[in-house]
Amino acid sequence: MKHHLNDSLLIAYSAGQLPEAFGLVAATHLSLCDDCRARLGAHDAVGGAVLEACVPVQMAPGSMECAIGRIVLDPPSVPRPTAAGRSVPAPLADYLGCDLASVKWRAVGMGVRQYVLPTAADASVRLLYIPAGVAVPDHGHRGMELTLVLQGAFRDQTDRFGPGDVEIADQDMLHTPVAEPGQPCICLAATDAPLRFSGLIPRLAQTLFRL
Repeated sequence: MKHHLNDSLLIAYSAGQLPEAFGLVAATHLSLCDDCRARLGAHDAVGGAVLEACVPVQMAPGSMECAIGRIVLDPPSVPRPTAAGRSVPAPLADYLGCDLASVKWRAVGMGVRQYVLPTAADASVRLLYIPAGVAVPDHGHRGMELTLVLQGAFRDQTDRFGPGDVEIADQDMLHTPVAEPGQPCICLAATDAPLRFSGLIPRLAQTLFRL
């Protein structure tokens, strides 16, 4: 594992400022990466020190009672089933409720499949299944994309990305990810804006498949 979350993402994660979709990718990588967990701990410590130095703010009258009332009145959440296999890191298992072999994939073309996970609307996150040796159509980005490899590996114009690695793509990147031979590449990818495909057919399919 050689591609990690950068400090900007770790600080935003520590402060609770990442969109849910990006937070899921970050949490899944953190569950696999000792290095990033250690760096996150340092950022958490700095954030705690800042909070300790802040001047306390008086809460509005009735704030505690209001919070307790919401806890009591809100219906209990339905527990998600725990993934039976170990192919899914714990943060992702909480969303998925199954292992990778049981995902209900949806075909998007050229053997590539996806499964969109339910998150808040400010960003989206999906599992991508790319058959060995298959290339994702070349594309750029209108925002940020975080891609975490869960199984297999892919290469693009920047480097090779294997299990646990995270690729951080921005509006300046144009690339063509290609799954390595051997086994399918399964990734968890979050975006906060539609991709910018070069080819006509991918552009036509973009709206249909929420890419």
